[in-house]
Order: sequence, then structure tokens, then C-alpha cells
Amino acid sequence: MLDGRWRTKAERALDPVGRTLHRVGISANGLTVLGLVIAVATSLAIASGHLLAGFFGVILTGVPDLLDGSVARYSGKAGPRGAFFDSVSDRVSDALLFGGVAWYLADEGKYLPVLVLAVLALSMLITYERARAESLGFSARGGLMERAERMVLLAVGLLFDILVPMMWIMLVLTAVTAVHRFVMVWRQATLAAVEAERAAAAAPDAAPLPTSPDTRVADDRRRPRSRRVSRVPGRR
Repeated sequence: MLDGRWRTKAERALDPVGRTLHRVGISANGLTVLGLVIAVATSLAIASGHLLAGFFGVILTGVPDLLDGSVARYSGKAGPRGAFFDSVSDRVSDALLFGGVAWYLADEGKYLPVLVLAVLALSMLITYERARAESLGFSARGGLMERAERMVLLAVGLLFDILVPMMWIMLVLTAVTAVHRFVMVWRQATLAAVEAERAAAAAPDAAPLPTSPDTRVADDRRRPRSRRVSRVPGRR
């Protein structure tokens, strides 16, 4: 929800910053790499129990993700390569942050890291659902728990040291989002299949294709030829 409603507004508000960064020579890929470095430092802070530092780290991790788009536009280098790099970097950042949470919670409960792993797995699932749906020509956007919501709940959990309740909330809402996206794409695919069947039924029967000369020659060669008796003229 936040990705669709607030991301565009936030990017517009930070657009002058992106223009300034482009003027000083900072590239969009450089910002993406910076976000990865911050995610690594944040995960280490969370794993070592410095939750307040982790809270600020989660916030800082999202800033380059909001700025790299505007920097790419002003540089004129926005394209599939940068978008792919940014998407993969987001997945790596998620894995790093939740990995730090799992490491921290390992001392508090034997099964708590499994809870964090389940949240991460479902997060990857809903991301894959969207990517696969868009590759098939369908839409799988939206849901209760997208990346922005996960980062907000994670930051709240770190700030107030309530990571376990937040992990349970994220688990439930992420599962609901995964089911929601699956049903959404399933309905679109079913509707597309029905429309294709109707179009095929309404189309006239296809006329037989004309036979090419090469095909006729091949057919003639496959046909059995009648034996011809050659007559030798007798001597007179």
C-alpha cells in the first residue's frame, strides 16, 4: 500500500536532492551500492544487539532507494539494467536485515530464527509473484504487506524492542498478501483463457493452405508409380 500511495510523493519531494546528487557526479548505481553497504552495517548492528543503531540504519537503507530513480532520470541512463540491479539489491538488503534479526533472536528462543526465516521466505514469494505475473502480462501489485510496510514494522520493532510481536504481525500480513496476489493473478489468467477460447470459437475455420510446387513434387515422388513396359522395336 505504501509503495503505491506514498513512494511517488516521497520521490517527488526528494527530486531536487536527486538532481543535486547528479550534478556532483553521484550515479544511480553508486546510490544502490551505498544502500547495500548501509544494509550490511545495519544487519551487523542488529545482530550484535544495537537495536537503536539498527533503527536508524533501516531508515538510512531506504533513502538511496528513493533517490536512485531521480538520479538515473537526470543522468539519462534510466533503463532495464539499472532497474534490475536495484531490484536485486533490494532483495539482498532484505535478506541481510532479516538475517541480522534472526541472529539477534537466536539467543532469545530456539525457534525464533525460524519465524524470521518464514517472514523472509514469504517476502521473497510475494516479490516473485509480482515479477512472474508481470512477465506473463498480468498485474500483481498491492497488498497489505509490501516492502515499505515491512521496513516500517521492522523499524518500529527495533525502536521499541518488540521484534518478536512485529515478526508475527509481518508473518500473518505477508501470508495474506501472498494469497491475495495469487488469487489476483489466477483470476486474470482465467479471464484471459476464457476470452481466448471465445475468440477461437468465434473465428471462422481456417482455409487449407495452398500447396506449394515443392510440396507437389514431394507428393508426386511419394506416390507409387505404375510400371511401364518398354517396347523394343523388332528387326524388320
